[in-house]
Amino acid sequence: MGSAVSISAAEIAAGIGSTILAVQLLTPADPIGKTWQLVRQFRKQEKALTCNSDVNGGIDEYNRLHSADDADERNANYKSLVNSYYDLATLFYEWGWGQSFHFAYRHPHEDFGESIRRHENYLASKLGLSPTASNLKVLDVGCGIGGPMRNICKFTGADVTGLTLNQYQVDRGNELCVADPQLGTEKCRSVQGDFMRMPFKDSSYDAAYAIEATCHAPDRVGVYSEIFRVLKPGSIFACYEWCMTDAYDPKNEEHRRIKKQIEEGDGLPDICHTSVCLNALKEAGFEVLDARDMADDDFGASKGGKPWMLPLMPSWNPLTQRFQFNWFGYRMTNAFIYLLELLWLAPKGTVKTQRMLQQGAFGLSDGGITKTFTPMYLMVGRVPLNKKIAVMSVAEEKKEE
Repeated sequence: MGSAVSISAAEIAAGIGSTILAVQLLTPADPIGKTWQLVRQFRKQEKALTCNSDVNGGIDEYNRLHSADDADERNANYKSLVNSYYDLATLFYEWGWGQSFHFAYRHPHEDFGESIRRHENYLASKLGLSPTASNLKVLDVGCGIGGPMRNICKFTGADVTGLTLNQYQVDRGNELCVADPQLGTEKCRSVQGDFMRMPFKDSSYDAAYAIEATCHAPDRVGVYSEIFRVLKPGSIFACYEWCMTDAYDPKNEEHRRIKKQIEEGDGLPDICHTSVCLNALKEAGFEVLDARDMADDDFGASKGGKPWMLPLMPSWNPLTQRFQFNWFGYRMTNAFIYLLELLWLAPKGTVKTQRMLQQGAFGLSDGGITKTFTPMYLMVGRVPLNKKIAVMSVAEEKKEE
């Protein structure tokens, strides 16, 4: 008979510590440095909250808005919903994902960072910017902390302004712009504002893009119409939208669970179907140049390419951040955050915030596997050269309705 193997808590702790050290020394992940940065920013973040006096109050209000199945209240209070979400989520996003808060599939031999930049530059290539782009003004609609804005500024040479509702993201984004010796806020900067009522004059930008951002809007026609308003005649708007696909069945309980988890875990009032977004772009006045689900692209899966949701799929490899999505890593991550709360290194409510984000990740992963959801529905639209006639035409159609 074999004897039972007994493992002490000290041995488990030593194993975890050895794993973290191995990741630190053998990979570019830098978990120790990123975690130290996270802890330093926790208190700074709580002082900069825009919707609540503390993190715990923020997550409770956020969960309350998502407690009902009906999206009406969330749409009516979208500014509070989105601000609360990014007050809570921005630090975790930067800690676990980087400065660009979006997805990308990976071609064979392409690492995560390369895929993110390639995804951004591909969208920028759709804007039709001239070789003298340094004289052009580009708008990033829903810029987060400005990772894409800084990369696209370098890629095109254009002057880029990022718009975000959340003041914490504005401050953090500009802090990172200043820290970049190639940029500073002279070439790109973040400003605070509501993309449903932009603080810009009519026809003031030469191009605009949005990367997984306008999904937070309570009305797609409304946000696309505002983008249309601030663009010059002939200018191009390109975006990646979060959408439910034709594979989504609203009568399927599993599909509804996936949709709800994504909405709750990602600060969304509601998720539209791809057709709703495309029709809204047309209704806003844009001439559609391109529209397709890039999740269906051939990214070389048979030769080692990776789907967009892979970083959210569970793995038992402790050298990847996917480890947190298996049952043990999930508990270990929450225990670590709880310890930070207990030691007053993280504000109360941080554990609840992490659990909310993890549930969103589970929904996104399942949405990608079932192909009921896409985070990269590409739409490219152009403002007609005779913008005034287009605006009048849209207004007449609305009157007839």
